[in-house]
Amino acid sequence: MEVNKTIKTTASRIAAKNKTEYNTGKGADIATNRMAIAVATPETVDDAMKSLRGFRKPVYIAGTNKEAVKIALEITEGTTTGVMDKDGEIVKRSKRKRPN
Repeated sequence: MEVNKTIKTTASRIAAKNKTEYNTGKGADIATNRMAIAVATPETVDDAMKSLRGFRKPVYIAGTNKEAVKIALEITEGTTTGVMDKDGEIVKRSKRKRPN
């Protein structure tokens, strides 16, 4: 599957901010020792939620635009998954504990 240019741009920006690299493979788009982030367009927010399953650290969905962030906030309501905007700023903090 071809990676959406908007996802690639947003993921690269957030990865650079977190001093890591964008993962184009399966799982989270960005993974650090402290968190995992899946970048999503309005159409892929549900898939992003699925790609974050199994992580034992704070997880976030980063929306590529305001609409994606709004959908992510709706989908993650009542869950431990957090939400970020396209610049990697936290809109809703993840409720999962950080690893030691």
